[in-house]
Amino acid sequence: MNLNSKFHNNIVNKYQIYNSLFLTLPYENIEDVGVLLPLLAKNCHEGFKLKKNPKEIIDDFFAKHTGLENNKISLLFKFIQYIERQVVLFDAVEDAAFEKIHQFNGNGTIPYVFNRALSSRKIDKLIDKLTTFKAKIVLTAHPTQFYPGRVLSIISELEMAIRVSNLQKINELLQQLGRTAFISKEKPTPYDEAIRLMWYLEHVFYHSVAKVHSRLRRELNKHGVENFDHDSINIGFWPCGDRDGNPFVTADITMKTARQLRHKIFICYFRDAKKLRQRMTFSGVDHMAENIYSKLSATIFNTQGSRYEHKSQIITDLTEIKDYVLKHHNGLFIDVVEDFIIKVKLFGFYFTGLDIRQDSRIHGKVLDEIFTAFHNGTLKDTIKGKIPKNYSQLPDDKKITILQNLQGKIDPNNFKNKITIETLKSFYVMKDIQQENGEKGCHRYIISNTQSSRNIFEVYALARLCGWKKDQMTLDIVPLLETIEDLANGEQILSTLYNHPVYAQHLTNRKNRQYVMLGFSDGTKDGGYLKANWGIFKAKEDLSKASRENQINVIFFDGRGGPPARGGGNTNKFYSSLGDKIENHEIELTIQGQTISSNFGTLNSSQYNLEQFFCAGLENTVFKADVVNLNHKQRQIMDDLAETGFQAYKDFKNDPVFIDYLEDVSVLKYYSQTNIGSRPAKRQSDAKLNLSDLRAIPFVGAWTQMKQNVPGFYGLGTALKKYEASGRLDEIKEFYKRSLFFRTLMDNSMQAICKSYFPLTSYLQHDPKFGKFWHGIHDEFKLSKRLLLSISGQKQLLEKSPNTRSSIKIREKIILPLITIQQYALMQVKDLEKNNGDKKLIEVYEKIIIRAFFGSINASRNAA
Repeated sequence: MNLNSKFHNNIVNKYQIYNSLFLTLPYENIEDVGVLLPLLAKNCHEGFKLKKNPKEIIDDFFAKHTGLENNKISLLFKFIQYIERQVVLFDAVEDAAFEKIHQFNGNGTIPYVFNRALSSRKIDKLIDKLTTFKAKIVLTAHPTQFYPGRVLSIISELEMAIRVSNLQKINELLQQLGRTAFISKEKPTPYDEAIRLMWYLEHVFYHSVAKVHSRLRRELNKHGVENFDHDSINIGFWPCGDRDGNPFVTADITMKTARQLRHKIFICYFRDAKKLRQRMTFSGVDHMAENIYSKLSATIFNTQGSRYEHKSQIITDLTEIKDYVLKHHNGLFIDVVEDFIIKVKLFGFYFTGLDIRQDSRIHGKVLDEIFTAFHNGTLKDTIKGKIPKNYSQLPDDKKITILQNLQGKIDPNNFKNKITIETLKSFYVMKDIQQENGEKGCHRYIISNTQSSRNIFEVYALARLCGWKKDQMTLDIVPLLETIEDLANGEQILSTLYNHPVYAQHLTNRKNRQYVMLGFSDGTKDGGYLKANWGIFKAKEDLSKASRENQINVIFFDGRGGPPARGGGNTNKFYSSLGDKIENHEIELTIQGQTISSNFGTLNSSQYNLEQFFCAGLENTVFKADVVNLNHKQRQIMDDLAETGFQAYKDFKNDPVFIDYLEDVSVLKYYSQTNIGSRPAKRQSDAKLNLSDLRAIPFVGAWTQMKQNVPGFYGLGTALKKYEASGRLDEIKEFYKRSLFFRTLMDNSMQAICKSYFPLTSYLQHDPKFGKFWHGIHDEFKLSKRLLLSISGQKQLLEKSPNTRSSIKIREKIILPLITIQQYALMQVKDLEKNNGDKKLIEVYEKIIIRAFFGSINASRNAA
């Protein structure tokens, strides 16, 4: 049976069965919603075929069912709620069939990589790489994940019930979903977001990370490598550490989160200790297991008795059990003990490392305030170092000289500005977290909008002014390069740092390791799809070269979102296609929003995707000879495509109606009202809309909600057309065939195009102000689609990824009524505003617009 047949049998058929059951269930006081929804879906499908607009389609539906007109608004809300739950149902069906659709020992898995290394006589090279190689995913709090814990638990139970075809349980859980609120009436706090993601840490990642490590140890054991305990796979955490543009993240909340993470990992250990106690019942070892259980209990619940103060103490006790069982009980249940030991080594007392992040412009303002206070005499006894009054007029090299020599222990409460107080407190809280949870609990400070080496020294100076001693600075300063210009300047920034004696000494203290974060999201927003991806690729090569020349291990940390427009899509193929010019001692990327639940939401999906990511980095190193590096001609083509696409995208952004289109036609302005996330949609919430302050998520999300997905393809068609017009398209076809990097770039854009649906907004083509602009987007869409099919040799997009194509098709079909309702409500608001209509009615339709966000976002699985 081929994979697509498996998909149809295990997912499509099951979804249709359970959906028919779901549609017959009563929902509150309107029992016929489930009967009416398929009729609305049919009306939408046929209406768009007839080139009707959303208003005509919805009005036509209610005209056909005249008795429903009085309940129109209520029914629209109920439709949205039903569709949200249909999306959850489809998610659960897909997740339940995950291991049937994916091959857990196939391409990109640990057994596959070992077999490949063995057959190609590279097993020694693979084993050597594994002694140092690491892969890390970092969970962020970006506002596209909104299910509360109670809903996540229901979804998890539903998946398990579907897995064993327990119809009664499925029926009960579907009814529970129908009666359980999905959406919070109030915005979540940063701590709420952290708690939601801790659910995944506790119930999924704790187990899946250990499972992947266990599979790795098993393969190594076959080749004589025993007791492998390298922390090969790590998890990072941004909620309550990411301050960039979020005024609600405070130092107190950061500390509270770190302590909760510590508590959660002890809870996980306690559960494992209970299991250990159930297995270690034989003589001589039973009291040892009981001892671990008692100590963990005392540590967690603050009861009397001995407690654990350091992870080494737990490891020592567990190792004692392991040695005794090996000697006296033939190693019975030794795997239970070994897995427990590895978990403690991987997660320590911190569970996951908290990153701190803030914008470079904030650091500049904080230093200005500190310097003003210094010159006013307030801080003269607190700060050591010279600060000239004309500091702000000095060139960067002079500023760096001043910054490198500052030290002190400033009291944050001496200042009145909240952002200054909290920025300074963040340096103190990093030290507090390290003292309680260990250094790995919080050791990275990320600088958004890094534009020069001065930005790194500003953070260095702030740390020194907050009591960090030069030779005891156990923190890594991480520049985040986001814009096209900053990416191009990256090599110069790092070279300046590497050749500066003070920073070079700091790197020596940090084991000659420099983290660099690269922002795909803002890069795409700034330069378009082609320019951003190629710019980051080249920046990595340049930064790798500069780091090698200075004997520094550079570690790239990719800030990727879910969709191709934000560096997402099939990311694993990117990591296996980097070639030998880009360092990959470790590979890291952010996982955010509903991408966490879609790719890592269950034990099976989490294990599989962690393993695929881990192995992609390994394959790029071990089998580099098999990776076709880009030759000179291909690089010239990429340069040309990126520049041509960038010019098209720049012209698009510079169109006089571009900002008005986003503000007046899209749903952008409603993003901040969705109560999905704690962070404002703009860095400066009271400022007029401009792209530099606009967050990448609402920018990409606005296009996604309109089903136009502009950031995932705009400029691509124009760039490819240049080669078609000059009779050189065969060169692009050959490029696609030969280069995994280029092929992945093109295939990911196909995903964005597959999730586009222009009939939804085709009514705009007749708009006097926006008609020409809409046509420009649509023409670029058609051009990109046609030429992607041509260069890939496919008759339909994602033809070679039939399961992905089928999944997208069903999801888009499910939400067609939902996005139609949203556009209908948007059109109603515009009409009412234009004619000074009922303000209360406008508010109702705006609530419909906002409520429609959630189902649409989740259906895409990687929408933001």
